Amino acid sequence: MNTSLLEKYNVPAPRYTSYPTVPYWNAEPPTQEQWIKSVQGAFNENREISLYIHLPYCESLCTYCGCNKRITKNHKVEQPYIDSVLKEWEMYLNILPEKPTVKELHLGGGTPTFFSPESLNYLITNILSKVHIAPDHEFSFEAHPASMTLEHLVVLNIHGFKRISIGIQDFDNEILRIINRQQTYEDVEKTVVLARELGYDSINFDLIFGLPLQTLENIRINMEKVRSLHPDRIAFYSYAHVPWIKPSQRAYSEADLPIGKDKRDLYELGRELLEEAGYMEIGMDHFALRTDGLYKSLENKTLHRNFMGYTPQYTRLSLALGASSISDSWGAFIQNEKKIEDYQARVELGAFPIIKGHILSNEDQLLRKHILNIMCKFETNWIEKEDQHDSLYEGMERMSELEDDGLIERIPFQLKVTEKGRPFIRNICLALDSKYWEKKPDGALFSQVV
Repeated sequence: MNTSLLEKYNVPAPRYTSYPTVPYWNAEPPTQEQWIKSVQGAFNENREISLYIHLPYCESLCTYCGCNKRITKNHKVEQPYIDSVLKEWEMYLNILPEKPTVKELHLGGGTPTFFSPESLNYLITNILSKVHIAPDHEFSFEAHPASMTLEHLVVLNIHGFKRISIGIQDFDNEILRIINRQQTYEDVEKTVVLARELGYDSINFDLIFGLPLQTLENIRINMEKVRSLHPDRIAFYSYAHVPWIKPSQRAYSEADLPIGKDKRDLYELGRELLEEAGYMEIGMDHFALRTDGLYKSLENKTLHRNFMGYTPQYTRLSLALGASSISDSWGAFIQNEKKIEDYQARVELGAFPIIKGHILSNEDQLLRKHILNIMCKFETNWIEKEDQHDSLYEGMERMSELEDDGLIERIPFQLKVTEKGRPFIRNICLALDSKYWEKKPDGALFSQVV
């Protein structure tokens, strides 16, 4: 990694799970009527949908975490929350002209395995009872290895879940103690073995680089254990230090965090060791074996990115249930109420619990398409007239330095990210971010690129 480039481009930038990014959504969210019309329009173009369910409860606070969660050991919250999710789902079913076909279903959190196997069985049974299931569906869930049980795996497997994402972050006991992640290597190993025995065909590990006290030796040990357990996918995320948004991150000293080149070296070593073990780099921060669907989608140029991250499945309509979750109809985004009690109260009144959102203009949709291409394919083109816009050309003008530094190649009507430019993919997308350049933030809004 070129140190001077790292220093030059290590600026705050979005991760582009959406465009426009959430801070630049319209001040007023879509009305109930506008959102319903947008959902119906997307559904009429394609009956296949993605479904995300946010399960926000955790028994303990992982201090690094940026997710929307509620810390409690009171499991009596499970059934009322599930009832609210199912009421929200019923509202969507009522506005669709026919049964949707679920292509992708993901349980996120929080900690989905906070919920008992019986509660999850009740939830999924009721979700799937009024839909068609796509033949090539992908059902997945996030698991905390310390709360994962055989019963969880069995129940979800019966409903068609074949992929599990295990939150590990790091295998070092001291780092886990500092970030208050209560689990052991044995917990992870047990979960992997049980999942394999039950027929789960895609196992993902979530790992983070840039955690407090993390060193190159930690990364080396982590990758040795990855090689031993042999998951199908790796999400190797950069730790996003945003204590002004997540005060729990002040539980440790910023002096303990690797930054700049020291942090990027952690990623470079991890990438090198993963590639030696047979994992291919996918987009940004993701790796997969050649046998995994994520790699195959990259090869087929069908890789997609949404609020769930990289996915091999594309659907025009992505519905999200639960507190704080974000839905996407391509023409509009909406986010649900973040506070659980407010979310439940709105649903109880029979209203979509929208707290914020954005209706995408034609310009938004075009720039979104190009940013998605860059994030998923490392290239984009505007040969067709419909893919051209003044805002696109303005973004291209902002890329002169990126080109001079060898991070991109521009040829007529086409942009390609070079191998050298891949670590700076967020900077490249930032150049196209018309909303950002119209109103640059005054203070800290996004995490650093590195």
